[in-house]
Amino acid sequence: MADPVTPLYFRLVIRLLRPFPDFDFGFIKPVRARAAALLELTERARVLDVGCGPGGSFPFLRAAVGETGEVVGVEISPDVAVNANHRIAHHGWRNVRVLTAPAQTVALTGLYDGLHMFGAPDVYAAESALSNLLPRLRPGARVVFFGAKTSTRPQGWLLNPLLRRLFPKLTFESTPLPDAAPWAVLAPRLAAFEVREYFFGWMFLACGTYPGPASVSAA
Repeated sequence: MADPVTPLYFRLVIRLLRPFPDFDFGFIKPVRARAAALLELTERARVLDVGCGPGGSFPFLRAAVGETGEVVGVEISPDVAVNANHRIAHHGWRNVRVLTAPAQTVALTGLYDGLHMFGAPDVYAAESALSNLLPRLRPGARVVFFGAKTSTRPQGWLLNPLLRRLFPKLTFESTPLPDAAPWAVLAPRLAAFEVREYFFGWMFLACGTYPGPASVSAA
């Protein structure tokens, strides 16, 4: 029986990667570094990494907050969280931890200075998840998220149908299909919102500032 909380792409590789706690694809590391920089974190800051997976962004986030800050990962899959915890133990990070829970219901304490969602469309495009996460941010906190989208460039017609066909097989059944603006649910809640496209328009990196609960508008 398929694991309902572990996407297919992780079920295929997650156990194979456990002996290699620092494994990550080289081409994605510069994007992770850029995402962490856009959070504008400082030492002693607290940052949420929701949909953290095996912790690929932990090195960049931990470097940004230093030894006096805190990185809290949220991962729905216990099987994937094992890998994230292996990475933490491998580096001896005392200020990085993982909460194994859905973003929609994870219990968080205190306020955070940044929200990071890397390859987590079931989080940044889900009203139920954002309703749980955004109230845990300080006014002025930075929000950064990365994911797949359909390309509006001339070559988009080549791979857009394939992307939309494969996406449900590799992710959760509830994950929305990629479209040209997958940031539509979250963007109205952020000030100074910006988007940068990657990989010929099939990926994006978006960022903005959370102004606080009084300024949040319904999507």
